[in-house]
Amino acid sequence: MEHIVFLTGRLAQPQLERVLDGIADPPFTWEVREIGLQVAALMTADLIRRRVATPVDAQRILVPGRCRGELEPLAEHYGIPVQRGPEELKDLPRFFNRAAKPVDLSATGPRIFAEIIDAPRLSLEDIAERALAFVRQGADVIDIGCLPATPFPHLEDVVRMLKGEGLEVSVDSTDPDELLRAGRAGADYLLSLNLDTLWIADEVKSTPVLIPRTPQDEASLFTAVETLSARGRAFLADPILDPIPFGFTASIVRYHALRQRFPTAPILMGVGNLTELTEADTSGINALLFGIAAELDVAAVLTTQVSRHARRAIKEADWARRIMTAAAREKTPPKNLSSALCTVHARDPFPDTPQEIAATAAQVRDPNFRVQVAHDGLHVYNRDGLRHGTGAFDLWPRLGLEGDAAHAFYMGVELAHAELAWRLGKRYVQDQPLDWGCAVERAEDDLASWCAPGSTRP
Repeated sequence: MEHIVFLTGRLAQPQLERVLDGIADPPFTWEVREIGLQVAALMTADLIRRRVATPVDAQRILVPGRCRGELEPLAEHYGIPVQRGPEELKDLPRFFNRAAKPVDLSATGPRIFAEIIDAPRLSLEDIAERALAFVRQGADVIDIGCLPATPFPHLEDVVRMLKGEGLEVSVDSTDPDELLRAGRAGADYLLSLNLDTLWIADEVKSTPVLIPRTPQDEASLFTAVETLSARGRAFLADPILDPIPFGFTASIVRYHALRQRFPTAPILMGVGNLTELTEADTSGINALLFGIAAELDVAAVLTTQVSRHARRAIKEADWARRIMTAAAREKTPPKNLSSALCTVHARDPFPDTPQEIAATAAQVRDPNFRVQVAHDGLHVYNRDGLRHGTGAFDLWPRLGLEGDAAHAFYMGVELAHAELAWRLGKRYVQDQPLDWGCAVERAEDDLASWCAPGSTRP
């Protein structure tokens, strides 16, 4: 059986031992080493090398999740793997469970078509800038959105420019002439053809996206699919997703009917009618829609990010497709795979009970303030005692920092973060920014924490 050495600080040692004792039937034996620090978060790779002797009969060393520094040199020094654990001790049981079952999130699933709306009114430079930004956020195909009764004299130039950048291009128009121009210029896809405009597919090499004459006219879509299938021609079929409350449920039924009728037909689903026209967090909407897409084996999803509340829609779509693809492949609910779509709430926001916080506070002998959040509010403590409240303004008068501007500013920021975390139900860690998932930009070296331990992130 594997023997693991856990490194920690004085304050965290009792809790670490309790957590390890509480793991039922662990597949390892363990020992805890306190390395002469009060706070485990201050541990660094250099400090570990100076203070920790080479363990005997150990197969792995686990350091605190907030330990900084390169661990590979430590592994070479000790001759065994040195690994970061989770940032919170209470997450250790789940950490070992997930580590035993690594989840690969590299498979992307449906291709993402990202639409640039109002393209006729944009310059080539503006379109190129948006297209490259969309690709960085996860788009596979750049969709050029045309406008009714609006001239688009530079349509061919747009298609050729984006193709010259090595991008795949689709053109979205209701004007047959614009679709023909786009196809002849080299567009990869044309959105959208119905049974009456199917002749356009005979004039160009572009892959058509087929739609019904009207959303309710399933028969015309089925006929178009059968026609191109008989010709051996590639296509995507889109029954059209209607917004809430204007037929959304019925449109989901249409997608299901299409899949039942044509088990292998490639389907495209446009999700902008939901993300753009529903004033709700788009991360959750994308999660649900890409879950439906995974069940229906949808080949492509068309999305937009126009409304200000939908400004991360492409990045959310990229995470949603990876998570749902992994869930379908692993035959598991889409839980504990990644926290990237948990933008507002945390799965486990309050890992410590008030009693556990009080026990830790009783050990503190220095004037530095520690801030923790439990289900009952904010807990602030140092050698002078433990204060409890539900907000920054509640706790501030009890800190005695009126004469220390720098410390007062720091505590004001931390208490504001802590109060926000408590009210929303987010995980709070002192001196760390709140985790907003993929809703905000994040440093590259922090991306891995969105994935379950052991998983492969995109």
